Amino acid sequence: MRIHWAKRLHSYINVQADSYGSLLVDAFHYLALFAIGATVTWAGIGTFFDMLEEGNATIDHILLLFIYLELGAMVGIYFKTKHMPVRFLIYVAITALTRMLIGSIQHDHTPNMGIIMISGAILLLSLATLVVRYGSYRFPSGSSDSIEQQKPRPNEGD
Repeated sequence: MRIHWAKRLHSYINVQADSYGSLLVDAFHYLALFAIGATVTWAGIGTFFDMLEEGNATIDHILLLFIYLELGAMVGIYFKTKHMPVRFLIYVAITALTRMLIGSIQHDHTPNMGIIMISGAILLLSLATLVVRYGSYRFPSGSSDSIEQQKPRPNEGD
């Protein structure tokens, strides 16, 4: 009889700790998402006002705004789904490398190995996007997996 109260107490403590732990993790996630979202918004607005101050928009400014847009979309998607879209990180990297490539060509006007290396990196990231998209199409995750597992297989009921 004495063991039963200890088991009940142990179960109660586990449930309470799990509940408080989940609350703290969720609170941290939301706080961090709002902070990241606010920072991205602040940086985007700052870039926009820099363009207004200069009186023109360069390709560097526009690509930087695209980077902020992708980062904002990542925050929004993570906020709604609690999944980090890896493809968006690759898109940000491709945009950043494109910005670097255009800046290098505009300022130096001389072909060098740096241009080839940046172009190769963009190609590799593009292939990585293709692999990630194919993988997510061919091997879907989430609710579609659980639906596939629930379907009866042929000859299973025989």
